[in-house]
Amino acid sequence: MRLPRPRTRPRSLAGQLFAMQVVLVAAVVAGCAVFAYVSGSEQAKETAARQVRAAALAIADSPSVREAIGTPDPSAVLQPYAERVRRDTGIAFVTIMSPERVRWTHPDSDRIGEQFLGHTARALRGETFTETYTGTLGPSIRVVTPIRDGSGIIGLVSAGITVERVSSQVRAQLGALGLAAGGALALGGLGTYVINARLRRHTHGMNAAELSRMHDYHQATLHAVREGLLMLDGRRRIALINDAGRELLGLGPGAVGRRVAELDLPAPLTGALLASEERVDELHLTADRVIVVNTRPVVGGEQRGTVVTLRDHTELQALSGELDSERGFTQALRSQAHEAANRLHTVVSLIELGRAEEAVGFATAELELAQALTDRVVGAVAEPVLAALLLGKAAQANERGVELVLADDSLIDDGDLPATLPHRDLVTILGNLIDNAVDAASEAVTGAPGPGSVPAQRGGGRAARARVTVTALAGEGELLLRVADTGAGIGPQDAAAVFDRGWSTHGTGRGIGLALVKQAVHRNGGTVTLDGGTDGDPETGTDGGTDSGARFTVRLPLGVAGRTAHTTKEATA
Repeated sequence: MRLPRPRTRPRSLAGQLFAMQVVLVAAVVAGCAVFAYVSGSEQAKETAARQVRAAALAIADSPSVREAIGTPDPSAVLQPYAERVRRDTGIAFVTIMSPERVRWTHPDSDRIGEQFLGHTARALRGETFTETYTGTLGPSIRVVTPIRDGSGIIGLVSAGITVERVSSQVRAQLGALGLAAGGALALGGLGTYVINARLRRHTHGMNAAELSRMHDYHQATLHAVREGLLMLDGRRRIALINDAGRELLGLGPGAVGRRVAELDLPAPLTGALLASEERVDELHLTADRVIVVNTRPVVGGEQRGTVVTLRDHTELQALSGELDSERGFTQALRSQAHEAANRLHTVVSLIELGRAEEAVGFATAELELAQALTDRVVGAVAEPVLAALLLGKAAQANERGVELVLADDSLIDDGDLPATLPHRDLVTILGNLIDNAVDAASEAVTGAPGPGSVPAQRGGGRAARARVTVTALAGEGELLLRVADTGAGIGPQDAAAVFDRGWSTHGTGRGIGLALVKQAVHRNGGTVTLDGGTDGDPETGTDGGTDSGARFTVRLPLGVAGRTAHTTKEATA
């Protein structure tokens, strides 16, 4: 995403940082250079002071100096000595004087015999001190110390070095310091340029305002989009996930940074997220939802990660199931209309033949047969959605040659089912179980799989009569839905996998019905179990045949509302 640039575009972020870093580096180098100069100057002064102090103390402690002072002409001996020391030590002057400040030595021999320019009071008290004073040679750093002969002071020594000489030494070092500072500045500028060139590539030349706006748009888009968006890094960890993605995958707020393999998602979905190749519109199931997954690797010289989009397919899948049921109902009604026309023609023909009593008997028998199941369902199941579903499925089963029976102990009173239990989930659960049972029972009789049949490894002989028995009972705080068929059953080796999506022996694109059943049951906090059974099981309340088939039992909690309503009706009865 690249934001539109204004006509007067500010400098890019990388350029701004480069300029700031160059200024910062220059300021740091300049500051270091000034500090080095000041500290070097102070250090040079301290070194000069130590040098002249050592020279002055050495001269003051020399026995030959004390002997020369006692002669009639001290200058004759001391002047050559002082000059030799001055040249050897590299200092500016060595002045030996009397306590009255009369010079005995001086670099300029014409100054011998003159008064010493400087302070001597502290030296006359026996101290050695350092001062900066302007004498005949200009400003100098000098040390003055007494010459002792026993307990008395017989003379003074002053050794010094001019400030100009110290400054010249500092200036000589300043050239090397300038070269070092220039090298540091050039190296810092080069490093800054390299770093900012890399930053410019990563920020695509955008400035700080553009990056800030992009971040705001990015956050707003993530929260506004209804599709789930998931970004994985190269190590298959979640780098970014929006609110819809967390909701669809059932993840908490701490999902960022976790590996996909640690999220406890279904194995097929985990495999799709970890796949290195692109995935397009793959259908996957989570514990509560049906989602469509699309993945696209992010490749830039190396695999940097994966972008995943998630779409909620739960509602669409439920609507698709309802549409399939409506189509089945339509086909059943069309077949019933055809059969009703045949029966009506039979009644008319009997009347035309003068067999009115036989016509009445034939019509009455057909009406009683059609009304018996309706009365049974309406009397036992007061919930209109379930009653309509059972009647419609009975018509479909009849067209397949399968008898759908409602168990005698079935009872759901009006108000037993709370509003929190969605009718759509009830239709998904019971509708898919009945469809699969009808397929299994029909297959056991005809030997051919019907549309929508449950995948199973079936064995044994065929049932003498195809029948599906449904139990629907609300009581004791739960809703019991049980569907048993007279098919060949499901082998133990397949019982664990029967609820997995895609497990089917009837071709690709099948095997989702029972997976949706399990998902809807889990969504409502219930359980679904599979076991073998007989159509004549006492629990079903029927006296069916002897062929065993599959039996699915669903238990859904009804909550306080359901229990209260059911208890009130029992007390009233």
